[in-house]
Amino acid sequence: MRQAGRYLPEYRETRAKAGGFLDLCYTPALAAEVTLQPIRRYGFDAAILFADILLVPDAMGQSVRFAEGEGPLLDPIRSAKDFACLSPAATRPKFERVFETVQRLRQDLPDETALIGFCGAPWTVATYMIEGRGSKDQAAARLFAYRDPEGFQKLIDLLVETSIEYLSGQVRAGADVLQIFDTWAGSLPDDQFEKWVIAPTQRIVEAIHERHKGVPVIGFPRGAQGSALWYVAETGVDGIGCDTATPPYMMAEAFEGEKVVVQGNLDPLLLVAGGEPLEARVGEILELMEGKPFIFNLGHGIVPETPPEHVADLVRWVRQGSRA
Repeated sequence: MRQAGRYLPEYRETRAKAGGFLDLCYTPALAAEVTLQPIRRYGFDAAILFADILLVPDAMGQSVRFAEGEGPLLDPIRSAKDFACLSPAATRPKFERVFETVQRLRQDLPDETALIGFCGAPWTVATYMIEGRGSKDQAAARLFAYRDPEGFQKLIDLLVETSIEYLSGQVRAGADVLQIFDTWAGSLPDDQFEKWVIAPTQRIVEAIHERHKGVPVIGFPRGAQGSALWYVAETGVDGIGCDTATPPYMMAEAFEGEKVVVQGNLDPLLLVAGGEPLEARVGEILELMEGKPFIFNLGHGIVPETPPEHVADLVRWVRQGSRA
């Protein structure tokens, strides 16, 4: 999952050299380095680009900053007038730095190691842009969408088109697979979910499939497990990321016969705990998903306090179990 190396001491050393978090994301040599660090340690089957979902609004001209202990802070958008100054044309210089990172990674990664590029889904990115920070219920964005659906649609359209160009650039630079992170998909009722999660994702997936034949797209609608089949059927994603709350039996059964790969869904805190509970859960997931198209992964982002030795245990158990 995102920021996959942030639990490693070598990541913290590189992070300190970079200065600010955005400086790390926009410095290709350093962003490539922290992407490669967990690959060197564990030989994962895939690397995920080190970046952040908020690079898109930052590149378009919205003020984005990361405060220690507070997470992202943005100058909030409260009306359609506020995002009139956002410019997709302005993204090129900053996106080019990300594309250079991808190029470096493709050159340095082993041929057998897949490189995953990504972006935030329009709904999730919009919640941060409107709230000005993360929130528990995404109330500001939800109210914006209810009160001014036309204005909100314009913002979503802007994010869809910019995200297509961003992802397409990553593929041209060397990404093998793409993932769309919709972290706050689960906060919407069904009618709003269709408007702001399914429809924008469908447009992105269709554009990527048209431009880049054979490049798979994984969707991650966190918190929306009840709508997962609907999401898969309507968006056209090639894979579905399942969050920690999605029961493994649902992962195994719900997509039976669907032409979709399932990804997930170990609890990141269980990886912190380690030991017998971790080994047992890994075994359960592998047993349930045996013989199915499945990517073993976490159900959300890895946390910084994760002991590196627990990750080594996880890799060993997954590889032993998948060969059993």
